[in-house]
Amino acid sequence: MDEPERAHEPEGTETAERKDAPEADEAPEAGAAADAPGGPDAWRGTEEPQGAEPGDRPEERVPVPGPRRRGRTALLVGTAAVLGLVAGTCTGYLVQADREPTRLPSLSQPVLPRAEGPAPAPLPAAQDRRIRTDGDLFELLLERPRGARESEWLGGEGWMDLVEYASTYESPADAFGHSADLEFRRAAITAWEQGDRLVEIRLVQYRQEEQLGARDDVDNLLYWTDEERHNDSWPLPGTGDGVGRAYTGTRPVTQPGFEPYYEAKAFAWRGDIAMHLWIADSEAIPRKAIMDLAERQLERL
Repeated sequence: MDEPERAHEPEGTETAERKDAPEADEAPEAGAAADAPGGPDAWRGTEEPQGAEPGDRPEERVPVPGPRRRGRTALLVGTAAVLGLVAGTCTGYLVQADREPTRLPSLSQPVLPRAEGPAPAPLPAAQDRRIRTDGDLFELLLERPRGARESEWLGGEGWMDLVEYASTYESPADAFGHSADLEFRRAAITAWEQGDRLVEIRLVQYRQEEQLGARDDVDNLLYWTDEERHNDSWPLPGTGDGVGRAYTGTRPVTQPGFEPYYEAKAFAWRGDIAMHLWIADSEAIPRKAIMDLAERQLERL
């Protein structure tokens, strides 16, 4: 049996419908659009422009995630630290508030009762050395022996200030600074000649407000004298080891412009006074001469 013929359709109808209807392969499914990243709004702007061919469809855009918020964790940690500090302060205040207050000692001290009876008598000059040393140092120097004459080179008795005292050393600048550091106060000197023998005695006094200047002065002199060669030495009686010593030279001292001479010396200290003693002679000086002179001078101190 022959098939019935189809009704004639107007030309161009099928072609128009094909052009207007989207192809089944290119039509997006509703579920795919909903499951796409970013939701349905992510497909906005990807529609085909009107009059574009199926092959001219633009590429789909991939959604970019937004910036992540920062500082939230740090804010939580800082808030917790502040709350902990406030809680600790409140707890300490409550603990102290419940305790009994500690009683402080009184600012006014009790008045001590005064001693009754007469005040003790001051020490005599024989026991209080400061009474003697604060006076005239010339009274403590040995007197010139009979037959001796005033030294033409050194003069007789006299005072020495710091500048004059430092000038008697080989390095006056160093001696000045050293004596000033030791709190130099004053120096009394006496000298005499007897035959070819020359004797010089110095009593150097120090303030001793911050240090023992007399002791340090003698320690320095003993140290350098011990370093010299050709010396015999003995401790001075009654001074103890390291407090005073006497020396006699075994060889003559030679200096340009001077005749050779022998030298003996002794150094010791008592309280705030340092004793410097020298003897110069053209002949060797016996031990007895320097020891006797040094002991008699120390007795006056």
